[in-house]
Amino acid sequence: MRLNRLNASAHPPLLRSRLRTLLLTALTGLAALTLVGGLLLAWPGRAGAAADPLISRGKPATASSTESSSLGAKNAFDGDPATRWASAEGKDPQWIRVDLGAGATVSRVRLTWEAAYAKAYRVEVSADGAAWTALASESAGNGGVDDWTGLSGKGRYLRVQGTARGTSYGYSLFEAEVYGTVGDGPPPGGSFTVVAAGDIAAQCTASDSGCAHPKTAALAQRIDPKFYLTMGDNQYDDARLSDYRAYYDKSWGAFKAKTRPVPGNHETYDPAGPLAGYKSYFGSIAYPQGKSYYSFDEGNWHFVALDSNSFDQAAQLNWLKADLAVNTKPCVAAYWHHPLYSSGGHGNDPVSKPVWKILYAARADLVLNGHDHHYERFAPQDPEGRATADGIVEIVGGMGGAEPYPIEEVQPNSQKRISGPYGVVKLDFTDSGYGWTYVATDGQVKDTSPKYSCH
Repeated sequence: MRLNRLNASAHPPLLRSRLRTLLLTALTGLAALTLVGGLLLAWPGRAGAAADPLISRGKPATASSTESSSLGAKNAFDGDPATRWASAEGKDPQWIRVDLGAGATVSRVRLTWEAAYAKAYRVEVSADGAAWTALASESAGNGGVDDWTGLSGKGRYLRVQGTARGTSYGYSLFEAEVYGTVGDGPPPGGSFTVVAAGDIAAQCTASDSGCAHPKTAALAQRIDPKFYLTMGDNQYDDARLSDYRAYYDKSWGAFKAKTRPVPGNHETYDPAGPLAGYKSYFGSIAYPQGKSYYSFDEGNWHFVALDSNSFDQAAQLNWLKADLAVNTKPCVAAYWHHPLYSSGGHGNDPVSKPVWKILYAARADLVLNGHDHHYERFAPQDPEGRATADGIVEIVGGMGGAEPYPIEEVQPNSQKRISGPYGVVKLDFTDSGYGWTYVATDGQVKDTSPKYSCH
């Protein structure tokens, strides 16, 4: 059942800013009526939905586009009626989706439209962010508030897919509220999301339609994770400080303060000296412990950021052993540039084997790399490449913006390979495990991993 409360579509588009104020006033009045008389609870079809809690507020959100950086997808799920998401203007279709954190049963969806509303749209759910099932659809929308009750759908992700605009603008939502139950209770308190990519900033900017790193940056920013990981070759070709400022800073630099980088081989080509531009640009972010390698904790996870340009030096290997020896977190992830195993043009790089041996002995769970410009995931394996349940899972995620490399020789234990679509790895960590998706710049999920438990 859909209850439509407020109708803004009858007014001409030229009054858009005024309508926004009027709509907020109307919403305030509606809230007052609710408190005084219990109007909404008395409405037919509402009694059953009222019992289910709001499960979408503050959850990670993404969208097909945004009109500006201040009108991002997360605004539709922040509980603030003064903020909103707005898509690019004049384009169909457009979508906004929310990650509920775990499988959920959805019973109600309440959409509060700005003056730029959807005439036609679908409300959909998905278990994996790839295959979608419709919960409700509208073909003659008139804006205002659409309150879909009596729904029955299950999935981790919910999406509002706009197929026809009601105005000449785009789509805009003050709030999208999802009600229901998540699993057997709320998501684990230690859950968090991370975005990762390597091989990022070619020498181009958003003014060049073929430039990929501004697109992967926009995607990464829409996901709005706890923090970002880069797996080296952040800046091409020689990683000078001037290049970082001219290219990387114009895209991925937007969230520099939340980035935890490592260097790649291109960071060593700087005429000013190996890693000179890298260190000058990132400063203490890249050298928080005074070295080009470091570690940090988040929730139940211990993260180790390594410099694979110096894996042949005892100092870093000794530091790694000491760091893991005092780690108290049950889950361990490490990331650096050169992968031990890869089906791409660079292939396997044995320089990483001593590090794998140290990590394997410490029962590490996950390794992320770049260098080869494709996406690939491997089944758990040991340092010798033998499949084993207690092995390390490896991801190659070198599709941040540099020209893609083809898949050349498929390695044992390689489970999935994608070359071509640029994108980022979206990792979801819990108190006791992890999983991820590979998301392309068009917002489509190209691969979904198994769910793994920590060793």
